[in-house]
Amino acid sequence: MNPLAPDILVGGRYRLVRRIGAGGMADVWCADDEMLNRRIALKFLLERYASDADFVERFRREAAAAAGLQHPNVVSVYDRGEHEGRPFIVMEYVEGASLKDLIDRGLTGGEAIEIIRQVLAGARFAHARGIVHRDLKPQNVLIDREGRARVADFGIARAGTSEITQTGSVLGTAQYLSPEQAQGLETTPASDLYSVGAMLYEALTGQVPFDADSPVAVALKQVSETPRPPSQINPHIPAALDAVVLKALAKEPANRYQTADEFSAALVAAEADPNATPGDTASYGAMPAPVAVSTTAPTQPPRTPADDAETVLAEEDEGFWTRNRMVAAGIALLLVIAAVLFLLLHDSGTKHVLVPNVLTETQDTATADLQAKGFQVVPSPIPSRKPLNTVIKQSPRAGTTADEGSTVTITVSTGLGKATVKDVRGLSVTAATKALAARGFKNVATTHVFSAADPGTVIGSEPPAGTLASRSKLITLKVSKGQNITTVPSVVGELQAQAQTDITAAGLKARVTQQSSALPAGQVIQQSPGGGAQARPGSVVAITVSNGQVLVPNVVGESESQAKSDLAANGLKNVNVVSQATTDQSQDGLVVKQAPPAGTKAATAGAVTIYVGKFSAPTTTSTTTPSTTSTTTTTTGGGN
Repeated sequence: MNPLAPDILVGGRYRLVRRIGAGGMADVWCADDEMLNRRIALKFLLERYASDADFVERFRREAAAAAGLQHPNVVSVYDRGEHEGRPFIVMEYVEGASLKDLIDRGLTGGEAIEIIRQVLAGARFAHARGIVHRDLKPQNVLIDREGRARVADFGIARAGTSEITQTGSVLGTAQYLSPEQAQGLETTPASDLYSVGAMLYEALTGQVPFDADSPVAVALKQVSETPRPPSQINPHIPAALDAVVLKALAKEPANRYQTADEFSAALVAAEADPNATPGDTASYGAMPAPVAVSTTAPTQPPRTPADDAETVLAEEDEGFWTRNRMVAAGIALLLVIAAVLFLLLHDSGTKHVLVPNVLTETQDTATADLQAKGFQVVPSPIPSRKPLNTVIKQSPRAGTTADEGSTVTITVSTGLGKATVKDVRGLSVTAATKALAARGFKNVATTHVFSAADPGTVIGSEPPAGTLASRSKLITLKVSKGQNITTVPSVVGELQAQAQTDITAAGLKARVTQQSSALPAGQVIQQSPGGGAQARPGSVVAITVSNGQVLVPNVVGESESQAKSDLAANGLKNVNVVSQATTDQSQDGLVVKQAPPAGTKAATAGAVTIYVGKFSAPTTTSTTTPSTTSTTTTTTGGGN
């Protein structure tokens, strides 16, 4: 295989521009689709995998499955092919940053939740079609210029033996893979939701749930350790959101959210009531170790029914406080003592502070008062009849005590008639209008724009989603009217001027080259793309035009009729015939000379002269006199 480089043409239409990424299994290149005049991304399977027939077949099948995922939150797959033995996939090119880039820059809690909800929307769409991503991570989530999250690499997972497991199972990146993946067990949609939970954890805290010096060590932590609650890293995270993240990271798949919709609904609920009491977190602990089954013979003889009867009688003789009950009571007492000691030790280092009353204060004043008492402050704006920017609710309530450094949430009025614009991307106009009306936005208009999304699909709004706006404000929905494409006219057979006029009328550009041909000068003999093909306006249509010149064939030695036929077959129909006397009887009736000579170029409209021999016997005389040769000229044209 030759190395990939800029300006190489792949598949006859994709011209490489630059390499934009590399991973453990593939290289990604930015390229131009010269047929549709659009920017795309090409993912090439690495050479070491391209020689593995089984892996290539899996790559092909999974690429075909991914090509069926047309969703606003999934990077589209357009095509697949092979270049010099190296399989490749043609994908949508997304201009923007990865979620990893945004995490490194820093995200607010609201921004993190909104991005994760969009990732869940893409995952839900794939799961409904039987596709499990298996490598969800911030690097595989792209945020376009409109703020829309796009999940890449659906169905394209790592394969082969891993340094973590020798089962040959498909594994993702260690920091985001689920415990069952780390153990080489079957992956399910719940495995993807664990990975999304790890991404949410990192988006909220700036740290992954588990990290270590090697992928093996990280995977072991995924299986055996309990993640540190996000609020211990970022105190601005409320209790309800803490619980959502921890449930998503439950070790047992059955204890996690079972669907992306359930996960997304939990995020909505956590936003609506940030201080909801979290449920039991015991299920978030380490996965239980497999029960060991002994294969050796028992060291004690098996018990008989008589033995069991003796035990029962013995316990009855002991009364209520049997030996087993006394042991159980002792264990329970020890647990209670340990819990009390823990609480005493824990409380010894914590200072309790009285929560001040900040109701009716402005947001800035309330924040300053609470911070002066050592509290973290999280504002929650909602529409209200109360004065703008005043606190209308606080949690914990005024007069209660709370740990110094803990979070107090203040609900701030945004005034009457204001609400947050809902994200309606991916919905129909009717559904989007209803969703906005549910938030009080009754004044809705539409504008149609070209987009790769299906026609009629909402791709954005103005003001954009998340904006706090008056309910009387006009909300303009940006609706896709499909891709901006036109049909290429068929111009083969037309003269150049007419062909260029037709191509321009279709919104395309003509590029003309000339070629020797027996057809009349200026006539179009071929075009690319062909007539009827689809292309973006402004694309180039290459047309090849006859220059009306041909190579003159060699007709010397042919009969007059054969010479005329051969010349006409090459587009030379204007033939002058000159009779030339000859004393060589073998040349009688044959062409003895031609002009222009064979091999030269001549216009099809020009004339060709052939000299045909006419035998005359030589005259014998006693004296030698100069001989003369006479010629008779006839002209044929127009195909005679």
